[in-house]
Amino acid sequence: RADCPYYAKAELLADYLQKNLPDFQIFKITQHPDVWEEWLEDVCEKNKWDHKNSPIIWRELLDRGGKGLLLGGYNDFLEHAQLYYGVTSSMTTELMMVIAKENLQTHIEKELEKDTLKDLINPLRVWIANGNASVCYNLIPLLLSGDVFGMDTKISLTLFGKEQMENRLRSMVMETEDLASPVLHSVSFCTKVEEAFHQAQVIIILDDSTEEEVYTLEGCLRSRVPLCRLYGYLMEKNAHESVKVIVGGKTFVNLKTVLLMQYAPNLAHNIIAVALGVEGQAKAVVARKMKTTASCIKDVIIWGNISGNNYVDLRKAKVYKYESAVRGPPKYSHSVLSLIFDSEWVQKEFVTTLQNLSNTGKHFGGILAAHSIATTLKYWYHGSPPGEIVSSGVLSEGQFGIPEGIVFSMPVKFENGTWVVLTDLKDIAISKQIINRIASDLTQEKLIALGDLLTFQPYGPEHKDSIHSSITTDEGKDPVISDDAEDKTEEY
Repeated sequence: RADCPYYAKAELLADYLQKNLPDFQIFKITQHPDVWEEWLEDVCEKNKWDHKNSPIIWRELLDRGGKGLLLGGYNDFLEHAQLYYGVTSSMTTELMMVIAKENLQTHIEKELEKDTLKDLINPLRVWIANGNASVCYNLIPLLLSGDVFGMDTKISLTLFGKEQMENRLRSMVMETEDLASPVLHSVSFCTKVEEAFHQAQVIIILDDSTEEEVYTLEGCLRSRVPLCRLYGYLMEKNAHESVKVIVGGKTFVNLKTVLLMQYAPNLAHNIIAVALGVEGQAKAVVARKMKTTASCIKDVIIWGNISGNNYVDLRKAKVYKYESAVRGPPKYSHSVLSLIFDSEWVQKEFVTTLQNLSNTGKHFGGILAAHSIATTLKYWYHGSPPGEIVSSGVLSEGQFGIPEGIVFSMPVKFENGTWVVLTDLKDIAISKQIINRIASDLTQEKLIALGDLLTFQPYGPEHKDSIHSSITTDEGKDPVISDDAEDKTEEY
């Protein structure tokens, strides 16, 4: 304890030993009187010691950090010094009290200096909404690895959640501190709604449960509105003006994104939906077919509803480092479709596999979700790989004939801290019928959620037909787009 007179006397003896004995080192740890008892209890619990008073003294026979041997308090230390080294200590009570007072003042000044230095650092303020979601266990280590924002960027992380989840949030904060990440400036949690997203520069929106029970698709769509309205208001009110908002999850990702844009109009251009998870699933399916690794597959495009009715486009897809008759340097690539000679597989099995993954959601677990979010943020801050096509859910402005005002996954590139839709890509036009079919779902979801439409209506009588029929009749193009259409009655 910083104001303990016996600590002052033990310190004098320890200083003498260190000065006069070879290979003898001391390490002094002072704690403010207000936190001393809690600190002592933690140390004793960790080392399975039984000690109640100040000071506590132990020796470590190896380099510091090895297993400690408890000596005890001041009297035990004095006896140890006399027995082993023939050294004792003499200090008047008056002098002990004076030094104890000086020690406390020095401790307070050092703590203030630490706080001042900490305040001089301007960390990146990252908020995770629904910070108690299980995906956070995979996401937080990625965010603090230094790979996403850079090793030179200090991060102040805040987990936002409901008040009833405070214990879980507190536990996650402690686990995050235990990571001892060199880029972590601070970590905390927030359960006070009015304080949410304060000065946030990055906001990650994860799936959150709704308070009310819903039994219909329409009810489920409308149930997303209150939380998105609240988040939108809080982002506009509290977040930094340049905040980047990224929306992830398993259900209604496009809808949540467009609702956030609706209720935070000043930040709309800086709100996007994560599509890299679906893209990763598609690459893995192709890679298994071609007997290569998913990382060698590039330029797969995801169109439409990320967590529902979407289409996987392989027309631009390339494979690198592929073992074939034609070989080239590492940057040499083959067209995926030129190497998959089984058109039946592309038209049916590929489609069915992706559709099953989308319907069940079994393969979109915490690892994939976390990696997709972290990678999207990395691209947003540092740029996507040059020349590579990535997919993201962004607000449509009429590109590719997509109706305006809905969030639609489409090909983009990230550069200079922003994103650009790749409207100049050649030979990626898709038929109006296919666009209308995808856009119909997204438009209806938005209208129903906002109360402008009462019931959801499937698009056309052929809605349940296989998508390849539409593609193969579209000017004779190859069937390269697959349907991840999700049964709307199971999505919620």
